[in-house]
Amino acid sequence: MQKLLLLLVILGVFKTSIRAQETPNPGPVTEGTIRYLVTHNWTKKLAALTYMSKQRKERAAYMWGSRSEWHEYTLLHFDSTQTKYVESEERAEPDDAGYSWRKDVFFTKRDFAQNTLSDALTLQGKTYLVQDSLQCQDWKILNDLKEVAGHLCMNASWEDTLKQQKIVAWFALDIPSSGGPERLCGLPGLILEADVNNGAMIVSANRIEAKKLTTELALPKKLKGKKATEAEYRVALKKVIDDHVKEEQPYFWDIRY
Repeated sequence: MQKLLLLLVILGVFKTSIRAQETPNPGPVTEGTIRYLVTHNWTKKLAALTYMSKQRKERAAYMWGSRSEWHEYTLLHFDSTQTKYVESEERAEPDDAGYSWRKDVFFTKRDFAQNTLSDALTLQGKTYLVQDSLQCQDWKILNDLKEVAGHLCMNASWEDTLKQQKIVAWFALDIPSSGGPERLCGLPGLILEADVNNGAMIVSANRIEAKKLTTELALPKKLKGKKATEAEYRVALKKVIDDHVKEEQPYFWDIRY
């Protein structure tokens, strides 16, 4: 009886192996849309602000009551040479939760073939239309591996000295794009997850749809805002952060984290 069971197991494994060999390899994902779940942790965001006193942090935390997290969806459209990252109209939480307050103009566009970036970013209610040559982060590639949304990923780290953020990104080894969520780019695989300041904000892919894109990568035809280079935008960003530091207020109330 035991020999019969063993024979059946061996035959089952053999048949599975044959089917796997006969199934064509779909190859890497080169075009489609990724949905990210963005988790904001207000407690950890406040804890990372070294310029605020304990009393001011407690006062700011009081605004959110006992709830420390808020979730939203974002989308990254991509093909072999471009990416465009936008906010999703799909809600991760109901509107009556009281946390879907950000309605700023926002998108980030990366064209790796033309080596350009085109972003719409908001500082204190003012929209900046940033257009410049492509400028990606100077990553340090690490050697850890984990699975994100069904894809094997390797990690890399980078420190944003302006926002005082430590970012760990996980990029897919089988998606040949140097793009990613938010303003992140420059890794040898598409970024499927980014952890900012040890969980203060986590952007993690939870759905990957391989499909032919139509107009998703196109820029809006009419946009109102101040045109700026990357350097000019960073000067404005630094001023906003410096003003909040002087007032001991969380800077992420007026800029994207």
